[in-house]
Amino acid sequence: MSGRLGRLACTAAVAVGALLVPAPAPAAAAPGPGERSVAELLTDLQRLYRAAEEATETYNATEERLERRRAEVAKLNRRLAAARVSLRDSRGAAGRLARQQYQGRSEISSYVRLLLARDPQHALDQGHVIRQVSKERAGTVERLAAAERRTGGLARRARTALDGQLALAERQKKDRDLVRKRLKDVEELLASLTEEQLAEVAELEEAGVAEAQDELVASGALSSTRRPSRAGNAALRYAVDQIGKPYEWGAEGPDAYDCSGLTSRAWDAAGRPIPRTSQEQWARLPRIALPDLRPGDLVIYFPKATHVAMYLGDGMVVQAPRPGARIKVSPIAANPILGAVRPDPSGKPLRRFTPPRLPENATDGSDEGYSADTP
Repeated sequence: MSGRLGRLACTAAVAVGALLVPAPAPAAAAPGPGERSVAELLTDLQRLYRAAEEATETYNATEERLERRRAEVAKLNRRLAAARVSLRDSRGAAGRLARQQYQGRSEISSYVRLLLARDPQHALDQGHVIRQVSKERAGTVERLAAAERRTGGLARRARTALDGQLALAERQKKDRDLVRKRLKDVEELLASLTEEQLAEVAELEEAGVAEAQDELVASGALSSTRRPSRAGNAALRYAVDQIGKPYEWGAEGPDAYDCSGLTSRAWDAAGRPIPRTSQEQWARLPRIALPDLRPGDLVIYFPKATHVAMYLGDGMVVQAPRPGARIKVSPIAANPILGAVRPDPSGKPLRRFTPPRLPENATDGSDEGYSADTP
């Protein structure tokens, strides 16, 4: 389990999940791994991974809210510190005013002395001085009152924000524990399978991926290779440069990534920050039809938008599949497609585009990420 689980994005999903077989109805007494068919084992793994994905996305959303709340608390604390300095200065000025009045140096006593002076004209000439002193002292009192109101209001907001931060931190811990439990479920099932069963499960899923890919290509839903925008080109090249690095829960690089950690970091490197999680990418970025895909666009998977990959072109994507796998090039139909989004809808296609050169091992490894040491 990654130490950076606090920044989980989404789990890379099991390939073709819903395209293969429906999840079996829960039974009172589930048979052991040796008593289930390969298709049933595959369905169980798909179900467990999807449960982990959903838990992870819940965690991710909490983590994003917690980060925003931390920033809000820090900002309020800075403003509160400045307000307290201002309040201290205002209280100092008010204290000096009180001492002056106590010592008989108020503007009223000065005015009386001027009225009793032998030179009334001089008294009249000093009238504006008295009025000015009065205004300044009234201003001192008002500034003190305003500073007290401002400081009190900021203190209340800071306490409320801190309470919210503590509540989110507690929620984050519960979400993290749920993700770990879901991963433990996956570990236990994988540990119960023999090498032969693992190979059969992977083979069945690969066959499903190939069939889904063929159907998608034959349907004409995929575009021919289009030219990316300048930012899309930069994001794509960043993603390609990460090929071969391991998938790691919650990682955002540079040594490892999870699925949305890869896509968000790639677009950030291209100068166009996007939301961190696949669900937010699906919810907040402009959607496009599959025939309009161009390199750099994001392909979102599963009904709850729990996985994301970057379109490479020619029906292929760059993705961080899931634990046990490495960043690689995969068929676009390696998972059930929900739709696609474009981070820079106003970006104009490049006049000329040369696809990035892929390393020799770009397609090596399982798209499914099954291994004995998963996750």
